[in-house]
Amino acid sequence: MLLSKLKKEWFLVGMVLAIILAILTPQWGKSGGVLHLDRITVLGIALVFFLHGLGLSPKTIADGVANWKLHIYVQGATFVAYPLIWLLFGQGFLASMPMALALGFCYLFVLPSTISSSVAMTAIGKGNLPGAIFNASLSSILGVLITPLLIHLFMDMQGAQLHLMDSVLSICKMLLLPMLAGQLLRPLLLQWSQKHKAIVNKLDKYVILIIVYGAFCDSIEHGVWRNFSVSLLIMSLVVCITVLLVMVHSIQWGARKCGFSLPDEVTAVFCGSKKTLAAGIPMAKVIFAHDPNLGMILLPIMLYHPIQIFYCAILANKYAQKTEIAES
Repeated sequence: MLLSKLKKEWFLVGMVLAIILAILTPQWGKSGGVLHLDRITVLGIALVFFLHGLGLSPKTIADGVANWKLHIYVQGATFVAYPLIWLLFGQGFLASMPMALALGFCYLFVLPSTISSSVAMTAIGKGNLPGAIFNASLSSILGVLITPLLIHLFMDMQGAQLHLMDSVLSICKMLLLPMLAGQLLRPLLLQWSQKHKAIVNKLDKYVILIIVYGAFCDSIEHGVWRNFSVSLLIMSLVVCITVLLVMVHSIQWGARKCGFSLPDEVTAVFCGSKKTLAAGIPMAKVIFAHDPNLGMILLPIMLYHPIQIFYCAILANKYAQKTEIAES
């Protein structure tokens, strides 16, 4: 039973193992180390986003375009409501935790939504699937520009220096160009990708595990975690859970006030409350370059990811039951 559960959650187990391995062998995975992960991850990230572009169906996305009210609501939740948390409470984060961890929460709040899990949860909850695919995809594309822009703006307010144009150009080159290449080559390679779907669907997770391992190797080599206590980890978990619950139920309440149908409410909740680990970690690798604090910066999204999956899975099942009752 336990083995079956671990196999099902292999990715979360893999992240824990990657951190343990980094603690044991930081000299292997650090930048410039024997494994040369800094070079390998650049190629891996480009391949992942090429496959994302390959998997995006223009027809399905086009089917969801017309519902502009839903789109504005979802993108507003992702890129306005979440960043507002930092504007309101950013000074509190900076006062109560290390700078790198506070920056990690700032980064979490400005990330785009997920694609795969948002769409999957919407499908389980019997929501507006074309609307979910469109909004999740749009969020990822907008995030290429908006995420580094907001990080630059917020960090500039704290006196930190980030090179905005360098970040945007690097992200476009590393993420957007491969995605566009995937779209252009979709007619030629779609059949191949569907034939190897089992491998393709896991590839992004393998790349993330490599990035996590490399990031923690760098942070351990530079002694970033020496003053990081268990109480700080518990506080980070509490913040992630609180933010998720507040955002999920605020989006839910707002959707009902806006008069959304139940399928649109489901889509708004799952696309508007999620934050992407799959794109977030590669983008952080670009935005923060070789910052030795990258491991700590990534901690909030690494904590938030499993929490959002767990809670939204429960919520999706409740929505499905509600829909079934309404239809019976």
